[in-house]
Amino acid sequence: MIFTLYGDYIRHYGNEIWIGSLIRLLKEFGHNEQSVRAAVSRMGKQGWLQARKKGNKSYYSLTDRGKVRMEEAANRIFKFQPEKWDGNWRLFMYTIPEEIRSIRDELRKELVWSGFGTMTNSCWVSPNNLDKQVFDLIEKYDIKPYVNFFKANYEGPFESQQLVKQCWDLTEINDKYEDFIATYSQKYVIDKHKIGKGEMSDADCFVERTKLVHEYRKFLFIDPGLPEELLPEKWLGGHAAGLFSDYYKELAEPASRFFEEVFQEGNELKNKAREYDVLDHPLLIKED
Repeated sequence: MIFTLYGDYIRHYGNEIWIGSLIRLLKEFGHNEQSVRAAVSRMGKQGWLQARKKGNKSYYSLTDRGKVRMEEAANRIFKFQPEKWDGNWRLFMYTIPEEIRSIRDELRKELVWSGFGTMTNSCWVSPNNLDKQVFDLIEKYDIKPYVNFFKANYEGPFESQQLVKQCWDLTEINDKYEDFIATYSQKYVIDKHKIGKGEMSDADCFVERTKLVHEYRKFLFIDPGLPEELLPEKWLGGHAAGLFSDYYKELAEPASRFFEEVFQEGNELKNKAREYDVLDHPLLIKED
């Protein structure tokens, strides 16, 4: 949930927040002060957050590593059309020694996050242009002697769609999209009606928008973001993305108002929401 708040709000307001404001925001979800401080401490040890003291106040911001991850996540969350396929496959292969097995385990998690699928335990493939992500991982984990990276055509003996079935369980992913649509299409209709009648507070909209993003971003860990040419005929990812976009827009303005009110209690507001809406957010750009 803290990742969600940084990704959807805090990074647009100077990337830094007073711990008191963060505790106040997370109180809306039933989290107490102790649990928030413990989570922030863990995120600091994991290299996602960094602390700054000003007087007797502690402020937390994303590290460079955290900023890169948030930018990548935002680009994928708010990408509503599949990328065009260049017809090539990227193959990433490694043979990492047993004595650095922990690096191998971390690398696998990173590859799944980026959208790679497995052909074998040490051979990963993707139709997407993930060259930068791959070389960033090689540098991050210092594994240049143990890896090879290829860009190649698939020559058979099957069609590329069969290769997709071998590497990803798209049926399971589609089922999860169906569950998301079933749950949030109903919530969207109810909340849109309540907002129109003034029956939802700004705090309520903040909670629902954050929960929406928090649930939708879970698809980053399972959906590889395949090109349209490789998706099954009845793929529900586009429907889910459209629902997410419409629901998000409905909640956006009152949710941002509530965030700003809490944020300003202990922070200098560097980017006003109206400027943020117009300039930064792909869902909230105003049309002439």
